Amino acid sequence: MEKTIASISTPLGKGAISIVRMSGEKALEIAFKVFNAKKLTIENIEPRKMYLGNFELEKGFFEKCLMVYFKSPNSYTGEDLIEFQIHGGILITQKILKKCLDEGAVLAEAGEFSKRAFLNGKISLNEAESIIDIIESESESELKSSLTLSKGDLSLKIENLQNSITELLAKIEVTLDYPEEDFDEDVRETIKKEIGDIKKQIEKLINDSRNAKYIKHGINVAIVGRTNVGKSSLLNALLGENKAIVTDIEGTTRDSIEGSFFHNGIKINLIDTAGIREAVDEVEKIGIKKSKEILDKSDIVMFVVDGTKRLSDSDLKILNLSKKKPYICVVNKTDKSRAVEKLENEIEISAVFNKNIDELKNKIFDIIIKEEINFNNIIVTNERQLQELSNALKNIREIENAEAEVLEVIAMLIKNLWTTLGKITGNTENENIINLIFSKFCLGK
Repeated sequence: MEKTIASISTPLGKGAISIVRMSGEKALEIAFKVFNAKKLTIENIEPRKMYLGNFELEKGFFEKCLMVYFKSPNSYTGEDLIEFQIHGGILITQKILKKCLDEGAVLAEAGEFSKRAFLNGKISLNEAESIIDIIESESESELKSSLTLSKGDLSLKIENLQNSITELLAKIEVTLDYPEEDFDEDVRETIKKEIGDIKKQIEKLINDSRNAKYIKHGINVAIVGRTNVGKSSLLNALLGENKAIVTDIEGTTRDSIEGSFFHNGIKINLIDTAGIREAVDEVEKIGIKKSKEILDKSDIVMFVVDGTKRLSDSDLKILNLSKKKPYICVVNKTDKSRAVEKLENEIEISAVFNKNIDELKNKIFDIIIKEEINFNNIIVTNERQLQELSNALKNIREIENAEAEVLEVIAMLIKNLWTTLGKITGNTENENIINLIFSKFCLGK
């Protein structure tokens, strides 16, 4: 990390402000080659203070801008760090960066600022991943969980678990060092108790994160039914816009139509499928096949029927397909006289007149999200971290199954548990995984 890196840290485009950032041993030295402010020197510059001055683009041409200096180790990267806040133009921003590179900096790789923060102990690996999640958050719930993890709550939890494991290993080592003493049974009882406590804490982390999939990706809802029962009208009503074409002609929707809305902080992803019936042409046949595939991949199914007609054989076939997943029977067109028989788990709506649309949204949410999400708990939404927590439970099961083994074997399995937990924070993770995670960052981050 001896090189001083530089990059543009804001989206490249026209705007009020752009930021060019440098980090490394020579950041301050390079800054004073290109920037000057009245009476400001390397000796008297104060960290975390904004200075208004001139950035020399080329001889006789200057950009009036702000500069701030963060002194090592009290910076994002843990190194000397400089930021120039300049006018937000594409060309001017590129010229500022080029000047920094000409004076000795090198262009930063994607995520290199954050990678240096990790390598310098400023953030853990899971905190770095939470930064990515904050940037990419699309729902309120995803943002809340990412902000909580960015504070380091998970890192502290994992660190405490690893400390408990270290103390346990120390107790085992004492027994192995003094085999003539009768410590064996006592230490085995201690292992059982403390591993059991660690298991409960890991299980709680996983249980508190059971809605992670929906927080991160949303709830996938397939709208299925015969042609012309009002699926497209229902999609439009839920979205509050005319996304799908609505006509009285059967088979209008020949491909899936997607749209999303937010409810109680969770993203609801709707897929209006082609009506399922005996296809009249090859194009419609492909659309119906795709509808069945979407149904299989959905989290919940809305089976829509025309409330003015009794169930047909086609309706019953679609209902049976729907029952493979959590489902809601949506009885549409209840602004007219009802003819359809009573259905299990039904809700009456009128897509045209927006009757019971909010109630339907609540029903979708309540079926999938079984209880209130407590954002005061640690909610792990990162799939890699969740996988490592699951792997840690596997390690614990191996320890439990090795109850009759010699203590050396049990100690080895406990060390494996310590290593697995360390992969979450990065203190035992290999370089390839670390590089892969930071490659997901944008340039300048």
